[in-house]
Amino acid sequence: MRVDAFDFDLPPERIALRPARPRDAARMLVVEGEAIRDRGVRDLPSLLRAGDCLVFNDTRVIPAQLEGKRGDAKIGATLHKRIDLRRWQAFVRNAKRLRVGETVDFGAGVEAVAEERLADGSFILAFAGDEPVELLLERAGTMPLPPYIAGKRATDEADRSDYQTMFAEKDGAVAAPTAALHFTPALLAALDAAGIATETLTLHVGAGTFLPVKADDTDDHVMHAEWGRIDAATAGRLNAVRANGGRVIAVGTTSLRLLESAAQGHDGIAPFEGDTAIFITPGYRFRAIDGLMTNFHLPRSTLFMLVSALMGLETMQAAYAHAIGHDYRFYSYGDASLLLP
Repeated sequence: MRVDAFDFDLPPERIALRPARPRDAARMLVVEGEAIRDRGVRDLPSLLRAGDCLVFNDTRVIPAQLEGKRGDAKIGATLHKRIDLRRWQAFVRNAKRLRVGETVDFGAGVEAVAEERLADGSFILAFAGDEPVELLLERAGTMPLPPYIAGKRATDEADRSDYQTMFAEKDGAVAAPTAALHFTPALLAALDAAGIATETLTLHVGAGTFLPVKADDTDDHVMHAEWGRIDAATAGRLNAVRANGGRVIAVGTTSLRLLESAAQGHDGIAPFEGDTAIFITPGYRFRAIDGLMTNFHLPRSTLFMLVSALMGLETMQAAYAHAIGHDYRFYSYGDASLLLP
């Protein structure tokens, strides 16, 4: 499909620069079939049914944004994907000033060698020393806020908690699974009281999630791979939810993409561990999920293509036009939508 079919105009003032406080006070646009309703995140227990299951991503965002120098040249790096204990793939700013074999000093005793330049222009950075890279990042790194926020204000101490979900346990993401930012212990208790189950999986979200689609046709776009895991026990419980008449509702596009990856070539959701680069566009047949809770996404983005695949492009164009016209807050710190095909 033509990528420009997924374009829309978003007034810049609709981009949220801070999250709602408390988190579950955010608004939520409910799209059920073609019907659109204005609700709130706290209404979620009444919008789902007993026996349904919400699936969260328990990845934890690491302070993966680094600023350093190679000689007199300023070099910025956003870690994207772990290669092994000491090596990470990274998108590099001012990359023309960095050559393979050169060392970047990120301050606080943190250095890395540009070990290899990949075909997409990113680098493999090999960190010096014996300390775990996570400890080095705690010293020298900052939270990797999306460019549409970081371009409007500086990252600050509040972002260390604001840009982390209550489910965050496993280090490795460089972007938050932002739909889950809306959840609080009180909301989880209300869901439990309503008979709605919860499960977790792990997908370490990469910085590629923010990259624009530069191709003119979706067939020519290449997704960056991300590592994920669903264990056998979780897969079994999710299959039981559907067998018993319940719905599997992914919380966030990251959870959805991993669930759909785990269902490829299987009758139901199978255990999964490894990389996925699944790219979901209209025409895709969903195998693992029955609905999605997600935030509002960028024009021409792979994530707007995904929600259009789930609900239909015309339906999502109408929903986003409604959201813009009714002052919903967009993107990572913005409001939510509940999509039920």
